Parts: sequence; C-alpha cells; structure tokens
Amino acid sequence: MSAAGSSSSQIALNCSKLKNTGQRVLADGGIGSMQNAQFDVVVAGCGAAGLSAAVAAAEQGAKVAVLERAPIEERGGQSRYTEAYLRMKSHDDVTDDFEQHIIDNSSGYVDPDMVQEMGRPAADRAGFARAVNMVDPDMLHTFATEAGPTIAWLKGFGLRFDFLPTQFLTKTQPRLLPVGGGLALVETLAAQAENLGVTFFYDTTAEGLEQNEDGQVIGLRARHKGDRVRLKGQVVLACGGFEGNSEMQTRYIGPRAEYLRPICKGAYYNRGEGIQMALAIGALGAGDFGSFHAEPMDPRSGVSEPSIFIFPYGILVNKEGERFTDEAPGAVDAHYERVTRRIYEQRDGLAYVILDARHKQVPNYRLALRTDKPPFEADTVESLAAQLAVPPDRLAATVSAYNDACRPGQYKPLELDNVATVGLHPPKSHWALPIDQAPFHAYPIISANVFTFGGLKVDSDARVLDSDGLPIRGLYAAGEIIGLFHGTYTGATSVLKGLVFGRRAGQDAALRRNAP
Repeated sequence: MSAAGSSSSQIALNCSKLKNTGQRVLADGGIGSMQNAQFDVVVAGCGAAGLSAAVAAAEQGAKVAVLERAPIEERGGQSRYTEAYLRMKSHDDVTDDFEQHIIDNSSGYVDPDMVQEMGRPAADRAGFARAVNMVDPDMLHTFATEAGPTIAWLKGFGLRFDFLPTQFLTKTQPRLLPVGGGLALVETLAAQAENLGVTFFYDTTAEGLEQNEDGQVIGLRARHKGDRVRLKGQVVLACGGFEGNSEMQTRYIGPRAEYLRPICKGAYYNRGEGIQMALAIGALGAGDFGSFHAEPMDPRSGVSEPSIFIFPYGILVNKEGERFTDEAPGAVDAHYERVTRRIYEQRDGLAYVILDARHKQVPNYRLALRTDKPPFEADTVESLAAQLAVPPDRLAATVSAYNDACRPGQYKPLELDNVATVGLHPPKSHWALPIDQAPFHAYPIISANVFTFGGLKVDSDARVLDSDGLPIRGLYAAGEIIGLFHGTYTGATSVLKGLVFGRRAGQDAALRRNAP
C-alpha cells in the first residue's frame, strides 16, 4: 500500500498552490461564514473515492463541497499511502476472475433459492431479497464494466498507469498501478476538483445527516475544531471504514482487535462515523462487520505498510516456538491473507518467520520486505530463539522436525514448485527447503487491519439503500464505506471500488440535484 513516485517537494508545492487559491480552500478559518451554505453535493472524505465523486459532480456543473478530517498536508486518508493496486489485466478490462472471486466470497452458507432470486432483475426481486446481505449482481457487474472507463477518465487528468513491480514474488493475477501510487491519485484529483471550483473544508469532521420530513437527506452536520456547521445538499459518504476506531473494532471484530494495528497513519482518520450516521437513519448494512482485510506487518516499524511477505521461504512459529499453519499453500498474492489470519489467532496476535541464509538467494527477495527494521540474526537457532524470547529447546525441536520432513525436489522460488514436506502437520506445500544454513534470521509479524469489511449497501449508482433495499434519496456512498467483502478479500479491488463508485455517485448526484 505504500505510496511511491511523488516527492515531498512536489506535495508541498501542490499544497501551497491550493492554499493560495483563497475562498475555495477553507483550512483554518472561514468555516463559520459557510453555516447553512447551500451546495448541490456535499462529500465527506477526501480520498480516492471522495475526490472522484467531487470531480465527477463538478464536471456536470454541480456546486460541490468536500469535508476532510485531516489537515491539508495529510489529506487523502489511506489513499494517500497506498500503492493503489488495481485488479486489471489491461487498462480497459478487469481480470478474468474479478466477479467470480467476489461472488465466491459473498457470504457464509447461502440459501440457493436466494441466489436464484438475486439473479432476477432488481425491480422484480422479492422484498426479502432486496435487503439480503449478499453481493448484488447488478452492482458487481457495474463495478467490473465501469473499471475501464474510470481508468480512461483518470488518464484524461494526466494520470499514468502501468504494470509495475509489486511486493508479491509469486502471483496469480496481474495488477495495474497508477504511477506515483495513491498519492498521485489524491493530488491529481484534488487539483482537478480545485480547478472546477470545489470548496474544501479541512480539519472538518462529518457528524450527522439531516433529512426533511419525507426522509430525503438534505445536508450534513459537521464540526471544525469545536465549531459546528451545517452544509446543505445531497451527501456522498466517502469517509472509510472503522479501522481507526478501537471501540467499533472491539464491538464488531471482538476483543482480540486490540492486537490489530492500522496499516498506515491515514487509517487512523477512519473512525466509522459515516457508517454510524447512515445506520442511524435506517440505512442497510452490508459486508462482514466482523472481519477486515489482513496483511502481515512488522510491529516494530512506524513506516507506512511495513509488510513482511517473505514467510513462504521459511517457517512461521508462535511465541511458544511452534508452527501453526502452512506457510506456502500457493502463490503469496492469493494466500497471504489466510496465513495472516492464522497469525492473528496466535497468542498476543504475534508470530515470527524463521529463515536461514537461503532466503537471500531468492531473486528480488527485498521486494517482499517493506519494513525498515533489520531482522533478528544469530548463528544458531537456539541463539535466535533467545533474542525472540521463544523457548530455545522448543524452537530447535520445531526446526528439526520441519527439516526431517523436507524432501528433495526441483526448487523454483518464483513459481509453485510442489517441493513439500512429508508427514508433517501442518504441512508446507511449496518451497520447503531445510532451515540449516547460518546465519539464521527472524522477523516478527502481526496482522494489520488494512480496512474493515462491514459498511453500507448501495446500488449500481452508489445510492445507499434502506432496510427494505430501496434507495435513500439524497444519500450516496463510495469507497471502503461500501460493505462488499466477506471471507477472503479480492485483492486489488478496494481502491478501484472507490474510484468507480465515487465517480458513479458524483455523476448521479449531479443529475438529480434539481429533482424534488
């Protein structure tokens, strides 16, 4: 997720340009004069989703405001820090497995009659099907088919996209990236919004929705450094999930959430108010509220996304010095989340990857290590265990049992090689070489909470649905706040979801701005 390709001087220059534009950017003052100001569209959130909504609406001539909890220098939330992987096989098309992977992870045990009902046109579905917590096939189809046009739209602003190297040494799907990462998305879209006359409110937090007597959303309540303000207009909620809210994480994910940490500093701004205010007026929840996108990270590091993806070339042990999972069930891009969830289940949510000198022979192995902290290193397994506060005899026995289960094979570090253990539980399915060449290395790993899965249900135009599955007039949602994912995250779709449905929300809200 780490941003790349944009220098700090470029960021400072962009921020300086925005600050010098006067009334359109209200960062430290002037918000009181906007009390009850009338806009066509009010967007809560200044990440990829919110900015896409703002630009799309402004392009249609709508008067648009954007509220951003962060100061201007930190605007963009998680989008600012992400590399923004996009699950696309070309600039025009998503990957072949795009829709099917999301459907396969739609929810738990699904009633087959419900699946059949959801396959009917939306207007013809039974009432109970309109409000079920399943992926809407129409919404998903829109997601897939609008990805290419959305990338073309972004390229029109000068953004460039390419199939750049990623942190995954083995992969099952291609990933398109914006050159410059998520930071480039934020800065480019913000500049475009500014050019179109969008008003920005920095250091401003959305607090609640306002409705008229017919239930239509007609505005947003917010606070700016203690001062309250009301902004009138249709509302687009693009303010993320609740990975920055420990209370909501504990309530939905459970008490072990204390062992989770957001993947980057931008995530601390995502505190779930958008979800709460929508649910408070009868919006329909969707996605798995008890789950999140898990990524393996080094808890010692404070850099953005200090990920550790080298574990398929070693073994994972818990604080007792015991293995607990297959470290290499398949390509790392498709399986790292499942492995990371097993790490999260261990005592204190912590594990260590144990490696020997061979891991440095893996081509481009440093791509799999985003941490800025060095590994623990020792000449013996027992000495390494002592540094980790892991029982030395237990770790030595675990490594010995693993080594005894390794068998000769044609080792291919960058592809599935079926070099597996024999008679070991749990097994290791690929890249199972003995750990016997000093020096020995170890990295600590915890599960990061990249983003939460629970959110709001929307239709193909990003309109938020009520508990009967019908659109709430005047209310839209885009980005992480949309509840879509269950089970295993369909990698490289989160930012794309924000871009596609942010644009859809802005377009539809602009078209409806004069509707009664």
